[in-house]
Amino acid sequence: MSKADDHSWSVDERESTSDGGTRQSADAIEQEKAEEEAVAKITALSVVVSTITFRLLEAQDVDEFEDSYVFYAAAIENAVESQVREIFSAGEMVAGQVMKSATEKNQTYPFVTVDLFEVVGRQAREMSGIFDITWCPIISGEKYDAFATYANEHIGWYKDSIALYLDEPGHNFTIEMFNLSDTDYSIVNPFPGMPAGPGPYSPRWQGSPPSFDSYFINVDAYAFRADATNEAIEKFRRALMSEVLAPPPDQANSPPYGALAHPVYDNLFEPKTDKIVGKVFSLFFWDANLVNLLPEGISGITAVLKNSCNQSFTYTVEGKSVNYVGIGDMHDACYDHMETIIPFYQVTDDFTEDELTAVKGHCLYYLHVYPSKEFENRYSSSNAVQTTTMLVFAFIFMITAFLMFDTFVIRRNHKLLIAMTRTNAIVSSMFPSNVRDRIFAQAKNESEEKKALNGKSRLKTFLSSGNDDNEMDDENDEYMYKTKPIADLFPETTVLFADLAGFTAWSSMREPTQVFILLETIYKAMDDIAKARRVFKVETVGDCYVAVTGLPDPRKDHAVAMCRFAVDCVQKMNALTKKLEVILGPDTTDLQMRVGLHSGPVTAGVLRGERSRFQLFGDTMNTASRMESNGLPGKIHISQETARLLIAAGKEHWVIPRDEKVVAKGKGELQTYWLVTTKASDRTRSDTASSETETSCGLGEVMLPEASNEMMTQVMGEKTERLVKWIVEVLASMLKKVIARRKFLLTTQESVRQMSFTKMTTTPLEEVQEIIRMPVFKQGVGAEVKEEELSNVVLAQLKEYVAAIASMYHNNPFHNFEHASHVTMSVVKLLSRIVAPDVEAMTSDLESALHDYTYGITSDPLTQFACVLSALIHDVDHPGVPNAQLIEENPQLARFYKDKSVAEQNSVDLSWELLQDNNFRDLWLTICPNESDRVRFSQLVVNSVMATDIMDKDLKCLRNKRWEKAFSGNSAEESPKDAVDRKATIVIEHLIQASDVAHTMQHWHIYRKWNQRLFEEMYMAYIQGRSATDPSENWYKGEIGFFDFYIIPLAKKLKDCGVFGVSSDEYLNYAEKNRQEWESRGMEVVAGMIEAAHTKYGTKSDLSRNEA
Repeated sequence: MSKADDHSWSVDERESTSDGGTRQSADAIEQEKAEEEAVAKITALSVVVSTITFRLLEAQDVDEFEDSYVFYAAAIENAVESQVREIFSAGEMVAGQVMKSATEKNQTYPFVTVDLFEVVGRQAREMSGIFDITWCPIISGEKYDAFATYANEHIGWYKDSIALYLDEPGHNFTIEMFNLSDTDYSIVNPFPGMPAGPGPYSPRWQGSPPSFDSYFINVDAYAFRADATNEAIEKFRRALMSEVLAPPPDQANSPPYGALAHPVYDNLFEPKTDKIVGKVFSLFFWDANLVNLLPEGISGITAVLKNSCNQSFTYTVEGKSVNYVGIGDMHDACYDHMETIIPFYQVTDDFTEDELTAVKGHCLYYLHVYPSKEFENRYSSSNAVQTTTMLVFAFIFMITAFLMFDTFVIRRNHKLLIAMTRTNAIVSSMFPSNVRDRIFAQAKNESEEKKALNGKSRLKTFLSSGNDDNEMDDENDEYMYKTKPIADLFPETTVLFADLAGFTAWSSMREPTQVFILLETIYKAMDDIAKARRVFKVETVGDCYVAVTGLPDPRKDHAVAMCRFAVDCVQKMNALTKKLEVILGPDTTDLQMRVGLHSGPVTAGVLRGERSRFQLFGDTMNTASRMESNGLPGKIHISQETARLLIAAGKEHWVIPRDEKVVAKGKGELQTYWLVTTKASDRTRSDTASSETETSCGLGEVMLPEASNEMMTQVMGEKTERLVKWIVEVLASMLKKVIARRKFLLTTQESVRQMSFTKMTTTPLEEVQEIIRMPVFKQGVGAEVKEEELSNVVLAQLKEYVAAIASMYHNNPFHNFEHASHVTMSVVKLLSRIVAPDVEAMTSDLESALHDYTYGITSDPLTQFACVLSALIHDVDHPGVPNAQLIEENPQLARFYKDKSVAEQNSVDLSWELLQDNNFRDLWLTICPNESDRVRFSQLVVNSVMATDIMDKDLKCLRNKRWEKAFSGNSAEESPKDAVDRKATIVIEHLIQASDVAHTMQHWHIYRKWNQRLFEEMYMAYIQGRSATDPSENWYKGEIGFFDFYIIPLAKKLKDCGVFGVSSDEYLNYAEKNRQEWESRGMEVVAGMIEAAHTKYGTKSDLSRNEA
């Protein structure tokens, strides 16, 4: 190759020789011009498209605004014309009654009196917006004296009208408010000192409602220019309107009102030709015809009332209401082109506007409707600007993309490399690096081999008998056996197994979502620590977390690193459970991490197949698992090999030998160690917490120093505070639903203002109801409604109330605030498991049926709130002894409650009195804004708490009878509503009964925990001389009887209720399993409880010796 050829291309193969460079330069210029031309075209296109889009979207907003206005203007026109027509009809009805009365009674005008005029007038007023209607006969001067005599003789109608008016509902008027002092009912001029005049007259003879002062009877209406309409009425012989009457000077801002005059004819049957002998005048406020015109939320419509008498008045229509603005036309002139005119003269006949205006003395009315800026703003959106902006940016992006096209092509390979790097990072997070590389290599080889066999495979598939899947599986199996497995031996590793002690029992009381919240929170924290400590996470199996150090990259400090990781995880677990207890409820802080560590060689690799993953194998894994299972909650249990490595690394102060050897399955006796730190913060919360796996080793050996009493008091205080916060969250959530449902039902709050606090005047036991009335089913109430927020005042009072209730619990081993929280959690769980109808997807009949199926409990948040509150307060001020002993210790309290359910009644009274304290007034009124809610809420609380007294034979017998009546088909004589309410009452009582003893129907360890606390409480009472019976004498047999005669039958009743879904089966299964477990292990358990009680409280003989 020549020298010229040797240098014809530069290093990056983009620069050519001089000729090539010239061609490349020309191409570059041409390409640049083409790019500029393309950019110019795209820019022009973007301007055109953006402009057209903006105009179209802007026009769309305008069209929507105009269409909406036209729609609402038409609605206003229809509604207003209908209401004005009702006013005309009402006046015409009264005029017809006058003519009918004259004809039937053969009376001669003007001497006509309508019997029971108030009845007729009230009907007219109720069917329209008229507030005053009057019958005014026309009287000539010659008949002045005769009519005066007639009026004095027939004035009895006035007193009749007053009596009828006082009987009408809706006012507070009394007879004393009417001035009946006048005895002369001659026609009078309304202006004092002015004579009546020569006539004719039109006295206000009969009116509705009756005047409060008899002076106004027979006041001459013509003195008020009421005769101005005479000519027009005579001409058109129909009802006509006068000018709008001005309000009194002291009420200048009052809305105007109009007057409508209906002619009364001498002959009922010839109204068009006969003589007009009087008028019926109707007075009405114009704004009464402008209400209920628009839907709620629609505002900004301006209505201007005008007439042919040069009067105008402006109103604004705001939804179903109307606001009077003032005299004159005050609409926005910008909307003159959208004016809608509604003439009122067309509502009665077919006279033209010119014909009507040709005669003076009356006014034609029109309603001019306009939109306003406020109304237009409702339909002004930013869509035009936003969409246009997006288009502009889109075109800018297109231009930029076009200009960067060459660069992107050049960097394509680089992008592919980046994508491969990202893929590698994802795989690296799942597999160690050496395993990842081998997986990629095998995948590449597999792909190449399949390509080589592609033609043969297609031919084989074509010629096969159709069993393609099996043949493809055979090919995969054949390839897998031809390739080498991905597996390696790592001689120096430390494996960690971390298990959540108590998780199985804890999760048995929780909803699935709560279980996952706990696991996700803890595992996420451990993952973060693992990344920081360079620990490799292997997997999680249930509540067990597996990790390893020393692979994929070997490290000499693998044991030290794993120990630090374990300590961090234990400490983080303790901190997280305290925070989560506020969300997940009681016993969450009892969860502790039990950790086991062992060091040694492991085989690590990928088991190929479906969902293949990286796994560890070998004796090191088994030993690490044994270290975990034989450890203690809150402690880190390490093997001798791990301890040896720590000592060799100079960390001998980290390890403490375990006093006894551990007997591990398949390992025999092992010498093990506890991992400790010198920091106080590393100490476990409690070395005596219950474990899911019982071991033969003692719990009190090789422990950290115990916390002082002051520290324990602080911990208990913190735990109580967390439980209070959790209960407040639960109650607040339910109270929000109570408020939302109440607003959805449009329940008024008027009764709140008059409602007063009332304490129970009877004992709670006397308030127990056989049937608590549940809310009547209403269509659509079960649908989800927007949740309401509690005010800060109500929320603060709720927190204060729950804290006060917590402080009223004694520090008993069993009947304490933690027990109340445990019962509350069970009630919440059972309520959440009640089958609720999906009302939005069902017909009304099916919705009603499902409402009855759940006995209305799911449809009424107040019932659910009362159940949860009852669980919270049911053992308030419990003395730690049964009612029989409490009666002896407190005879005064016993007498007050008549020796019946003394502790339960006392709990209700104390809690109820606290709730009605003025400090909780806002909370109380939020729960019960009216008397009906207060009564039902009280009944729910009383029945629920009284149901927890399971020792009273009378109450038990009564409940059994009610159960038989409700669920045995013996309630045929009851109404369907009574039957449903009876079942609801019984279900609520059994719900809290089951929750009160829920520990017997939950996981064995939960049952053991609370059973031991109850035993300790009763033994403490025995040692203190408050009980004559030693509970240890019959505890084993007593528990068996308790299961057989109360717990299991109660669990079966929960199932028979048919509303608790899978929870009823869950409770029954746990009850039967716990009964079997107790029968086989109960004697051993009782022996352990007795030994612990003797150690803690001593025995009777010990006390006797001490006293001696």
